[in-house]
Amino acid sequence: MSPRMEASGQRFRAARTLFRKRKGLLRMSEALKFGITRKTLYAMRDAGVLEPLSRGLYRLKDMEPLGDPDLVTVGARIPKGVICLISALAYHELTTQVPHAVDVALLRGSERPRVDYPPVRLFWFSRASFQEGIEVHKLDAVHVRIYGPEKTVADCFKYRNKLGMEVTLEALRLWRQRRGSKIETLLTYARHCRVEKVIRPYLETLV
Repeated sequence: MSPRMEASGQRFRAARTLFRKRKGLLRMSEALKFGITRKTLYAMRDAGVLEPLSRGLYRLKDMEPLGDPDLVTVGARIPKGVICLISALAYHELTTQVPHAVDVALLRGSERPRVDYPPVRLFWFSRASFQEGIEVHKLDAVHVRIYGPEKTVADCFKYRNKLGMEVTLEALRLWRQRRGSKIETLLTYARHCRVEKVIRPYLETLV
C-alpha cells in the first residue's frame, strides 16, 4: 500500500470513529470543528462510507436505518426550531394525515434556515407562543424539539384556516379520546394562542 493510500485509510478510520462517537451523525460544521476536512468527507461520501441526509448533514451508511429520518434530519439541521402542527400531530398520533413536509416553528425574527431535504414548512411564532409547550424527544440519538399534544392542538386551532377545520377537529377528537388528556392544560395553551373562545364549544361537545 502506498503511503498516500495508507494516510487516506487512517483519515477514514479516524473520521469513522468520530462519527460513531456522535451516533453516526454529524453536520459538516461539526465535522470541520473536529478536524475532519471537507476533502475527507467528500471522499467518504464518494466511497459509500457516508450518506448525505441533507445539505451539510452526513451519516455513516452502515448504521441501522433511521426510524424517523425526516424529523431527525430537521432536528439536526434546524436545532433552534420546534416540530409543530401536522408533523407534531403525526408524531403524537393525533391525525390520519400523512405530512408532505415537516412543519417547523421558529421564533419570529430568526434567520430563515436553508434545508434542501426534506421539504419543510416554516411558521413564525411570537416569543411567548414559541417558548411554550416544548418537549424534547430523543429520536435515533438526536434530540428533537416537538410541541406537546395540548400545545399542538391549540396551535392547530390558531392555524385552522391554513390547516382546515376537518384536520383540526379530528386532532381534538383523537386527543380527547386519549387517556389522561389534560383539558385545563389545553385551555391554558388555547388562551395563550387566543383561541379559547373558539375551542371551548367544540371541546364541550366531546366532554
